[in-house]
Amino acid sequence: MIPRQADREAWDYHTERKYAEAAAMTDAVAERVRALDGLLVDALGHAPFDFSRLRRSFEPREFTPAPELMLHTALPKWADYRPPASTVDRLFPDGRRRALRKARARFEADLAERQAEQGLRRRRLRAARAEHDAAEHARAEEVARHNIEVDELEQRVRGLDPDAVSEYFTRVVAAQPVPAHVAGTADVSYERQGRTLFIARMLPDVDVIPDVEEYRYVSARDEIVAEKRAPEEIRSRYAALVARLVLRTMRDVFEAHPRTVVDEVVASGHARTRDKATGRPAAPCLVSVSASRAQFSDLVLDRLDPTECLRHLHARVSPHPWDLEAVRPIFDPDLSEYRVTSARDATAGLDGRPVLAELSPTDFEHLVRRLFEAMGMRAWTTQASHDGGIDAVAVNEDPIVGGLCVVQAKRYRAAVPAEAVRSLAGVIEDRRANRGVLVTTSWFGPSAHEFARRNGRIQLVEGGELKHLLAEHLSLDAIVGISDTGGHNTTT
Repeated sequence: MIPRQADREAWDYHTERKYAEAAAMTDAVAERVRALDGLLVDALGHAPFDFSRLRRSFEPREFTPAPELMLHTALPKWADYRPPASTVDRLFPDGRRRALRKARARFEADLAERQAEQGLRRRRLRAARAEHDAAEHARAEEVARHNIEVDELEQRVRGLDPDAVSEYFTRVVAAQPVPAHVAGTADVSYERQGRTLFIARMLPDVDVIPDVEEYRYVSARDEIVAEKRAPEEIRSRYAALVARLVLRTMRDVFEAHPRTVVDEVVASGHARTRDKATGRPAAPCLVSVSASRAQFSDLVLDRLDPTECLRHLHARVSPHPWDLEAVRPIFDPDLSEYRVTSARDATAGLDGRPVLAELSPTDFEHLVRRLFEAMGMRAWTTQASHDGGIDAVAVNEDPIVGGLCVVQAKRYRAAVPAEAVRSLAGVIEDRRANRGVLVTTSWFGPSAHEFARRNGRIQLVEGGELKHLLAEHLSLDAIVGISDTGGHNTTT
């Protein structure tokens, strides 16, 4: 600290610098807040993401050898070595001849050395150029291979391949030009049937909002003092930032080309923390929202209030996101874990009163999937192989009792063994599902019912209840058991 009795000019210069320093610190905070506030609107000035952003161009690099390889030294000349003639040479010709021989020997030795040096330099220069050309060729081939992979990815994306679509839109989200302190990773999966993209992105924590509003220099104490931001303002700004980030992610996805791939986006924002009870990493969901392309295109992003927009879209929003108070995501599981198949209307080909036990395994699974959809759930059937005992997956979007259900559809003609129910419990744990449902054309014994009751996460649907549900939700009058012609016992 410069004492007041010190030179006045020095003190004025010191305080001027301190005022400027405080102003610069305040400007930095204000700029950070402005960047957070403009996160959604600023996106409108960025070009939509497309495959050209993934492709690379090959720019040849000029060959620039090391300076020592370009150093050209002239060969020695005999004239520089030849001893000058003199009148003494006429008197002593033998001495002249000896001097010439010695000079010639030096000249030839130096010439041979210089020629060897030049030969070595030329060989090293050729080797350097060959190395450069090889490296350029390899680089050109790598760029070509990369672009071929991008072309193949584009072809697969346009063909609605779920893995390719997930990979592409993961890159779309990762390429968001947002400030580094708000960037986050995202898990992306794709459901081809409804052309729906599911995004779970990580959010920054509340510390991203500056807790200082202004810096002031107090000359009396020769100190820069921080004026703290009100806690209520920090919370309000954080809630708005969470809304902006999720809406920004949805906007970038809907704007990305090709626009024929995604018709709906289900996005959720998660924060990184640790479970206070277990100490293990956790990622509570702070916001979850779904919108179709038509719904989102109706929004005027540079005029709306982000939090009000989420209410308009019927989003599930944490009432206290700054405290990491979680909500149930509209869609939490990653469908990429399940080998889902294309849906088909299993009721279209059923005439009269179909016999459920005589349906093919695939038709029965699709019928069960169609029943779950008619009951208000999202549902998909899985492929016949490598499904881990799962015939379908369904999502109940009820915020209280909903979640992921794994479904097994069994065409039994006798009581379903209790072992099948216990096996379903293992599948539920393995897939981290909320519930498991076992649907059968027959019935369950007492031990199976008792196990399901104790487990608490398994629901059993017997043939009689299945018949009732099909009639109520699909208006299908089905026969559960065997037909009059009989048949062999069947399970699936």
